[in-house]
Amino acid sequence: MSEQPLSNETALRIALAARALPEVSVRDLIEALQDCLGDRLDETSLGKITVTNLKTAFGQTYDLDGEEDGEDADTTEIAALKEAVRILWGQMEEAEVLPSIEAYQEGDMPGSLRVAVASNSQEQLDGHFGSCLRYLIYQLSAEEIKLIDIRSAVEADLSDDKNGFRVNLIEDCHVLFIVSVGGPAAAKVIRAGIYPMKKDEGGTAREILGELQTVMSSSPPPWLAKIIGVAEGQRVKNYAAVD
Repeated sequence: MSEQPLSNETALRIALAARALPEVSVRDLIEALQDCLGDRLDETSLGKITVTNLKTAFGQTYDLDGEEDGEDADTTEIAALKEAVRILWGQMEEAEVLPSIEAYQEGDMPGSLRVAVASNSQEQLDGHFGSCLRYLIYQLSAEEIKLIDIRSAVEADLSDDKNGFRVNLIEDCHVLFIVSVGGPAAAKVIRAGIYPMKKDEGGTAREILGELQTVMSSSPPPWLAKIIGVAEGQRVKNYAAVD
């Protein structure tokens, strides 16, 4: 398999298309696409893929009118292939479109921290650590929130250490918000110096980060106070226990 890195947009299309295909992993789909298009996968090449290409790559021989050796083909499978092609072409629903990244340079926001949010759609916290499509990366101060990066997690499925790959994606972050995370994965996150915060119900990322801003400005716990630069002697004194 090619080591060519995928752009965020290309990775998003492939991940969403794989989800539209029953029992097809991201790895399976990438291999099928490379069979059809060669090693270089980008937005231009994905726009050339057809239902026939995918059927052939997956070893299917029935034609587009839904017949195979005189028998009716599985119409659900045909619909799934057509949906996958639509996504690969970039014809995605509004919920699938990536949000815009905001300008940021190191040092722009004194007293801020970096937060990763496990996400599958727009600016939502709605992802499991080990299966989310991407991590939204925010720079957060008590007064300001900026979305500074979007990091695709699609290629984690091609790694021998999927959790390790995901941790490396967000290793510059101080905090990670997830809907859920397994014990071994959580241990790797913590060992990397990242503080995991689980919110089972998920929600809008900026609203959740707004709650963290309130804690930052009022009564940050010692671990958070250290990150945002509160003097050591003030960290415990200024801390009021909060839920």
